[in-house]
Amino acid sequence: MRIEDYALIGDMQSAALVARDGSIDWLCLPRFDSPSCFAALLGSERNGHWWLGPAGRPVADRRRYRHETLILESEYDTPTGTVRVIDFMPPRDRNPDVVRIVEGVSGTVEMSTQIRIRFDYGRIVPWVRRTNGHLQAVGGPDSIWLHSPVPLKGGDYAHRATFHVKAGERVAFVFTWHPSHEPMPRLISAEEQLVQTEELWAEWVAQCTYKGPWRDAVVRSLITLKALTYAPTGGIVAAPTTSLPEDLGGVRNWDYRFCWLRDATMTLDALIGAGYLDEAAAWRGWLLRAIAGRPQDLQIMYGVAGERRLPEMELGWLDGYERSRPVRIGNGAVEQLQLDVYGEVMNCLYLSRTSGLAPDDRAWAIQRQLLDYVEQHWDEPDEGLWEVRGPRRHFTHSKVMCWVAMDRAIKQVENFGRTGPLERWKALREQIHAEICDKGYDPVRNTFTQSYGSAELDASLLLMPIVGFLPVDDPRVRGTVAAIERELLSDGFVLRYPVAEDNDVDGLPGGEGAFLACSFWLVEVMAMQGRVAEACELFDRLLTLRNDVGLLAEEYDPRYGRLVGNFPQAFSHVPLVHAARALS
Repeated sequence: MRIEDYALIGDMQSAALVARDGSIDWLCLPRFDSPSCFAALLGSERNGHWWLGPAGRPVADRRRYRHETLILESEYDTPTGTVRVIDFMPPRDRNPDVVRIVEGVSGTVEMSTQIRIRFDYGRIVPWVRRTNGHLQAVGGPDSIWLHSPVPLKGGDYAHRATFHVKAGERVAFVFTWHPSHEPMPRLISAEEQLVQTEELWAEWVAQCTYKGPWRDAVVRSLITLKALTYAPTGGIVAAPTTSLPEDLGGVRNWDYRFCWLRDATMTLDALIGAGYLDEAAAWRGWLLRAIAGRPQDLQIMYGVAGERRLPEMELGWLDGYERSRPVRIGNGAVEQLQLDVYGEVMNCLYLSRTSGLAPDDRAWAIQRQLLDYVEQHWDEPDEGLWEVRGPRRHFTHSKVMCWVAMDRAIKQVENFGRTGPLERWKALREQIHAEICDKGYDPVRNTFTQSYGSAELDASLLLMPIVGFLPVDDPRVRGTVAAIERELLSDGFVLRYPVAEDNDVDGLPGGEGAFLACSFWLVEVMAMQGRVAEACELFDRLLTLRNDVGLLAEEYDPRYGRLVGNFPQAFSHVPLVHAARALS
């Protein structure tokens, strides 16, 4: 399956990817960042999957989410009738469940299923036994129970079944994970959980304050962002997958199942703008726990509960999505210095206050510590927004976000009565601003550049007017936007920066697609410039890149006309929401 052939289901603690042919090819339990029990997405069926569909394995003729929920409905038309498969993960009580309900729509349809459970990213073949008519699979600390009225037969390290469903009949499968040392978990009612899951999403979506012309796209993006929230702690993962390639067949394959401060703050900004303050409060609590300690120990990312050790390693037994190797878990970028993160955190906490979130003295105390660190280190080189694996540089965007950190701190003092060395902060804000305009700007080409002294452009420069560093009608901003449109567009979409053999910025071989967030930033800037018709045209083009159920990956590769990168990607859905708001 192509990346865009997958749909997402989840319970706000983990998530699964369901292919158009009815196969669940990716599922990590019990958390987003746990080892998978289905890993066919990054290998083959023998690395674990669960297929359910009409005999003969056709792809679904129609797919949709039920109303404004995360309940997936896939319909298949066959010569003997039509059948619907309903897939969802109910809100978790104690154990995570995946529910699949087969519903006969018309006629009589012969159905088949095949399930291969493989723990530890496809490496562990579990011991499977039948207990009271149900299957139990055990491997190390993990155990799976599969409950169904359909008897499954084992063979070749898989279990299979064939059954028939008539119009009006419903057959349910319930797949439950629990620790292997515990007794059999309580069996849930598939039908009751379906009702409760639909009610939960309906209640949540009802809080949305966006009423613009792109409501369907915005609500689907907000639901996706909510699905990437780890409910017990308030942490927000960048994506539910690892190692889906930015370059098909290449090495740009990273694990995104963690909480980047940058991605999370941008996600919170989108949710706050749509009226969701509870998520902001939960995330602020997660942030204060995660970054507690010395400001110099701040990391760019954490585990969903605030874990700090995320060692990167390669899984040699997996062939990778379309032979894109290596497959990685963990992320070495956790050790990087990315100064822009401080600005993102300060901006998000400021927006939370302006939106009505109650003040928190402990939060301000920690912000004061972060500001002290920015004062001492803002003028150092770093790895920047794109977490390059080349040498550190004085990235212009990083400096701009250091300016943002000081600017939002000043606004907290001026607007909310917080205490701090206001005059010192104002002086530093002006110093940073002056240096960026001097060293990060090329007066000959009339454009800001990726880093001090560089001739390269960078799409992150589009954020300068969005964060308020310079007015959108400033000649330098207009020149920068024009240069990006002239030099960084590929088939009309925006690249992050030039990727070429003679450009050692990111230290990696191969190319990549157009980073979708960058194109949405251009839409927002166009709208700010008054180029509304052009902005709407680009926005509508970007919306056509969503798959049939409204999801986006990290990038779009015009070379192949395909989505690439981890999926679905928060960093794509967040700027979609912002761009829609700007145009509305």
